[in-house]
Amino acid sequence: MNKLNKDIISENLPKNRVNIDVYEEIDSTNDEAKRINLTNEFHLIVSESQSKGRGRQGKTWSSPCSGNIYMTLFTEKDLSFAPISLITGLICKKSISNINKKIDIKLKWPNDILFQNKKVGGILVEQEHVNSNIKTIIGIGINLDIQKKESWWGDLSMFNLKKQRNELISEIISNLIEFVDKKPSNWIDNWRKNCMHIDKEIEIYSDGEKINAIFKDINLKGHAIIKTDKGNEVFKSGQIDLKGIY
Repeated sequence: MNKLNKDIISENLPKNRVNIDVYEEIDSTNDEAKRINLTNEFHLIVSESQSKGRGRQGKTWSSPCSGNIYMTLFTEKDLSFAPISLITGLICKKSISNINKKIDIKLKWPNDILFQNKKVGGILVEQEHVNSNIKTIIGIGINLDIQKKESWWGDLSMFNLKKQRNELISEIISNLIEFVDKKPSNWIDNWRKNCMHIDKEIEIYSDGEKINAIFKDINLKGHAIIKTDKGNEVFKSGQIDLKGIY
């Protein structure tokens, strides 16, 4: 297995704009980002394993195994121009495809990365106020080869991406920084094309209530537009389930 390599990860990143920390083990890359004072435009934290990996809504992200991707990029740049969780999912899909065009990644609102109807990755975006600035913390976990699989987990082990893990990390971070710099406006069309549940029946859990509905679209803020018995409604957050999907 190729170990994390700071030199390879930084090779294609913009020079002198990103600080990089590589760990053998850490509690959580997102938690470490909260502890560090930013001294550059961006700061990347990558670890071989996490002892307290987290997902959305306080869920555990199992991450004891080396060889997968557990990383966090954080910045105090203004990222309010686009829903960064959805953008990051789209960038992960693009980056994985750039490494291996045979891998058909799909996206599930708001932050899941799927392959063959199984969750192989997730994104956790958090924000903290630092003086007059906002620190945006973008956590990314991708299962390249997990040893113990619960029924809903998947991985990309058939493609042996562990050998290209450093290159994939670099690709994702490079594309994220490019997006922040250029602020392209066509992201929403790309997200729609790669979403696996446009116009499909779903169950959405919001404020403790389960609602049967149809997922219609997203808006420019990344909110879900969902058709319920009351007509089209906008959901800023929530968890959705689909039949046959992990």
